Order: sequence, then C-alpha cells, then structure tokens
Amino acid sequence: MPDPLVIRPARAEDDEAIDSLIRAAFGGTEYGHQGEAELVRMLGADGDVMVSLVAEQGGDVVGHVLFSRMDVEADGAPLSAAGLAPVSVAPGLQGRGIGDALIRAGLVSLRGQGVAIGFVLGHESYYPRFGYAPELAARFVSPFAGPHLMAMMLDSGAIWPQGGRADYAPAFGRLG
Repeated sequence: MPDPLVIRPARAEDDEAIDSLIRAAFGGTEYGHQGEAELVRMLGADGDVMVSLVAEQGGDVVGHVLFSRMDVEADGAPLSAAGLAPVSVAPGLQGRGIGDALIRAGLVSLRGQGVAIGFVLGHESYYPRFGYAPELAARFVSPFAGPHLMAMMLDSGAIWPQGGRADYAPAFGRLG
C-alpha cells in the first residue's frame, strides 16, 4: 500500500524540490518547459504568492500548486482575485488525482482568505470541473483573453460581474 498523500502549505525548505518537480513536470510534456519554475521564483520574490501548496508522499514532494495575486477590476470596482499557475505533478504520478486535490485545496484556501474570483489560463476540458468558465473570463479585458482563459466566482452564490479588466501579477509579463 503506498504512503498516503499529504497536502500542506509549501515551506522555504521545499523550494529546491518544487523547482525540480516543476522542471520535470513541464520539461517532458507536449507543452515543453515554458519558464514555470522561474515564474514561481519571481512570484515569490515579488510577494505575489497567495497560496502555495505541495503534495507530499513518502517524504517526497510529488505535486505543487500556486495561486498568485491578480489586479482585477469588475464593474468599476477592485475585486480580490487570484490566478492559478502553475500546477505540477511528478511525471510518474500524473493522472492519479494529485493535481485535482491540490487545486481543490487551493480554492478552499482562497475562499478562506475572502478572494472573490479566480482565473486560470489552461486546457478548456480540464479546468471547468473545478468551476472555471471561459464565459465569465470573456467579460474581462486581459492580455491573455481567448478560449483558454477561464474564471470562476469563488462564492458560488455571487453574481457574475458584467465586465472589467484582469491582469496577472507582473512576473507573468516578465517571462521571456
């Protein structure tokens, strides 16, 4: 029987394991390495990390998710927002629900912080299972606008804003 999966907040001593995990997870995929490890470091250095969680199994970091602060205006007023990126799972463990568990735990944490809306730029067949919708994101002007940008109200009873602007943390714009 495999060791249980533990999801916990990332700590400073996890930085090297997270960096290695991200490089392994994105280095051998169809997406290729797109600077995700560098992005995580820059978001941390800028103080824009809102939630950073690891999945640990048998003492090893096997998954990581990060949500960062966004600058969002909805219907003329600022709205507390977080962007999901990246989510990483060790290549040999992908497809086993680790990423799903990390994202769900991160969304719970964001709700606990009173964050109103979340955005993700990702695969349109994966992220809607969490509540992300391209229809909501389409109401916002963003450099990342398009079919892969999705958003969700973290309070499921909240009314969708009519429109606004959504900007990811500055580190996203600094990626090469």
